Amino acid sequence: MFTTKEEKKAAEEISNSSNVIGKGTVLEGNIETYGNIRIEGRIHGNIKSKSKIALGHSSHVEGNVTAQNADIEGEVRGKIEIAEMLVLKATASVNGDIFTGKLVVEPGAVFNGTCKMGAAIKDIKSVENGAGAQTFRTEEAKAV
Repeated sequence: MFTTKEEKKAAEEISNSSNVIGKGTVLEGNIETYGNIRIEGRIHGNIKSKSKIALGHSSHVEGNVTAQNADIEGEVRGKIEIAEMLVLKATASVNGDIFTGKLVVEPGAVFNGTCKMGAAIKDIKSVENGAGAQTFRTEEAKAV
């Protein structure tokens, strides 16, 4: 499939966008974005981003997290798939499996689950259907 310069420019603008879910906000359902997202509230559902996900100190996520990069300061209960780098800050609490290219764990972070690093890339289809649908790429563990 061929893309025009206008389509490439539109895709770049979308991936450069930023989203914020503020402290005290409770969201039930899945979130999918091509841009960066910062979450300080509670999410009951999966989160996907083609860019970076930042989960702040007061964040609480019950669902899977998929992104290119992520910084976690809050709590996650679910699978985490990060294509490049995952940073677990000192206040992070993760209960679930991690699949990532690189992992940084600060002293004080809590992690209960398994971790696979430097894995093969798989495609993750976006929720959108039709001509505008794009594919996310993330890490998936190779069989050992």
